[in-house]
Amino acid sequence: MHMRIVELQTTIVSVPYRRREVSSRVDRGGVTDVIVKLTADNGLVGWGESCSGADAASIEQAVQAARPFVIGRDPWQSEAIARDFFGQGLWDYRAMTGNFAFAGIDQALWDLCGKECGQPLYRLFGGALRAEVDYFCYLARGAAEDLREQCRSAVELGYTCFYLKVGVDAAAETEMLDTVRRTIGSAGKIRIDANEAWSVADAARLINQWDERFGIDFVEAPVPIDPVDNMLDLRRRVSVALCANEGLWREADAMRIIRSRCADVLCFSSYWVGTLRRFRSLCHAAHLEGQRVCKHTHGELGLAAAAGQHVMLSIPNATDGVQQTSAMMEHELLTVATPIAGGPRWAAIEAPGLGVEVDEEKLREYHDVYCRDGQFLPYRLP
Repeated sequence: MHMRIVELQTTIVSVPYRRREVSSRVDRGGVTDVIVKLTADNGLVGWGESCSGADAASIEQAVQAARPFVIGRDPWQSEAIARDFFGQGLWDYRAMTGNFAFAGIDQALWDLCGKECGQPLYRLFGGALRAEVDYFCYLARGAAEDLREQCRSAVELGYTCFYLKVGVDAAAETEMLDTVRRTIGSAGKIRIDANEAWSVADAARLINQWDERFGIDFVEAPVPIDPVDNMLDLRRRVSVALCANEGLWREADAMRIIRSRCADVLCFSSYWVGTLRRFRSLCHAAHLEGQRVCKHTHGELGLAAAAGQHVMLSIPNATDGVQQTSAMMEHELLTVATPIAGGPRWAAIEAPGLGVEVDEEKLREYHDVYCRDGQFLPYRLP
């Protein structure tokens, strides 16, 4: 007898950051996500995390709308479940909401499968191609002394890749980059993300100036990805590697970007394309085009972080300096904190499934925060 799913439950949580996240696109004080719990008839429980985007309640409703396609099904048939959700359920007409919602369901399905066979997900994905994954230091924009302290502490912890949001104030960002480079030394990698804030001309001017002065490893989302000619034009004007982030929203979008070769690095994750298998398949397609993958974080807790870790262990073209927000979170909702909550490296996870356990007391606590205070919106009103 195959196991069958008998219950789907959702819980929205709001977990504060230890510091605000500020960029040209967002200004927020924490993460609000939808935690997915699938219970099987053999007593096993699978957990997943659906990242919320602009409106957490709509993502929760989309997850709940999957009940007819999930209840009574065998978790090992996750591709058939996804096909039915997006096809019969018509969520392919609302692709990004559908992808964000189903990504948490998909993680929970994989978690059940790994637990049933007693294997961690990376082994189900074909095994590890590296002993550990290296994660970045996500710097907070700020005054020179604050940035120096952030960098000093990170260097002591062993971070080698430093990430700064730009695209807000070029003069201030020039000073920030100068502080970062002076503090981390010549060996540390600096990556910047403009969240598509620049025109092609402004991007070329700033990137070339900053690379000459500070040495930039790669630039994420410097210009709008639509049309893709923006990135292709910029590639001809700069020598720094470019990273695509926005514009990888669906499988078809990701394939368009991969085939265009407009970027050297792709920054995305399973909640952008809906399933871990889709994400891994697209990572391999990028590998065949000579591109690397840096796992994106949309602001995530421990479940989504663990799912991404299994993929990064198993693909051939993972970068160093993979993205994380664990070090910023007040809590990850896990019984044991992930290694990246306190440092840059995470080795293979050997426990079955996702390999992490949910702290259900903390789950209730941060659900109460959501009920009391609502969602951490991605913006701050004047």
